[in-house]
Amino acid sequence: MNTVQNNKTWCVIIPTYNNAKTLKRVIDGVLNYTNHIFIVNDGSTDKTADILKNYQQLYILNVPQNKGKGNALQVGFRKALALNYDYGLTIDSDGQHYPSDIPVFLEELNAATEPILLIGSRNMTHESVPKKSSFGNRFSNFWFQFETGIKLTDTQSGYRLYPLKHLPKRFFTKKFEFEIEVIVRTAWKNILVKNVPIQVLYDPNERVSHFRPFRDFTRISILNTVLVLITLLYIKPRNILLKFKKKSFKAFLKEDILQTNDTNEVKALSLALGVFIGIVPVWGFQTFLSIFLAAIFKLNKTISFVGSNISLPPFIPFIVLASLKVGSFFVGESGEILIDFDNISFDSIKNHLLQYIVGSTILATFMAVLLGFICYIILNFYNRKATA
Repeated sequence: MNTVQNNKTWCVIIPTYNNAKTLKRVIDGVLNYTNHIFIVNDGSTDKTADILKNYQQLYILNVPQNKGKGNALQVGFRKALALNYDYGLTIDSDGQHYPSDIPVFLEELNAATEPILLIGSRNMTHESVPKKSSFGNRFSNFWFQFETGIKLTDTQSGYRLYPLKHLPKRFFTKKFEFEIEVIVRTAWKNILVKNVPIQVLYDPNERVSHFRPFRDFTRISILNTVLVLITLLYIKPRNILLKFKKKSFKAFLKEDILQTNDTNEVKALSLALGVFIGIVPVWGFQTFLSIFLAAIFKLNKTISFVGSNISLPPFIPFIVLASLKVGSFFVGESGEILIDFDNISFDSIKNHLLQYIVGSTILATFMAVLLGFICYIILNFYNRKATA
């Protein structure tokens, strides 16, 4: 097996579908660096099978019917894992990638001290790169950063080095969108994902693209919608809670809130936003809204999330009671109290829903302004004390 300095074994996986014009050149180029090659023939109907007859010494994996690039990659991953390879380097068979860039990946892998997923970063400003590819890459980069917090220059390149034993066990997509799913979900497992520079060649006379703009872009958009929801409802809250559990409250407060790079104004506004969302009647959606709105308004998501927890179960009765009390001064005649606070129940709240909504909105605004202002004063005091 191929090994690198840290004793990690690696192989090359080449998925191919009707790329007979360029396939031989790609395989021969890779053979200059290794013969540990898995070629996944994804139901090709051209002369691919005839070409592959000349490479029987390699692993030829045949998929009888075309099922998509994502499925072909998974077939290659499973076979490589079964043979105990640690890393799989994927290269497209359409000729856009240079096998001479393989050492770039291996050099980065040699230097790694932890599992790593590498993505080749293309020069998207090159004159040969189609404009739609450049736009699609920027679109993908934006959502990848939103979903993982990792900023990359290229998230769509198929030239990648995967840590096979650290990928998710199951996947839900099988076509082009798989290459987004796999890097996002691997990043969610706290695996390092980074770019390495590569060359790229788009030759219109040779390259065959199977990307269907409308259908595949729709699939990618649906996938990103699902990933964003999972990010806001589970990943972001999970990461915040994990940080909190690993540290004492004092350390969490100091390192993740007080010593962030945000200004005191941003921190105070983030807390105010979280408190507001925590009190207004959006039960069940506080976490989602506090993180989502903090991201939209470029506020501190951690502080906003912490503020939204003003509605933790022990505090809910007090918030409901205070909301109804405040609402009673604005709903009804002359501030008449419209609910019996000694026998409060969900039915009584439902019967006086307007009173509750008005009161909770006013209370949320007041508490957000009050606690945000207090937070700002404390942060200024903390900063002056730290400077002194």
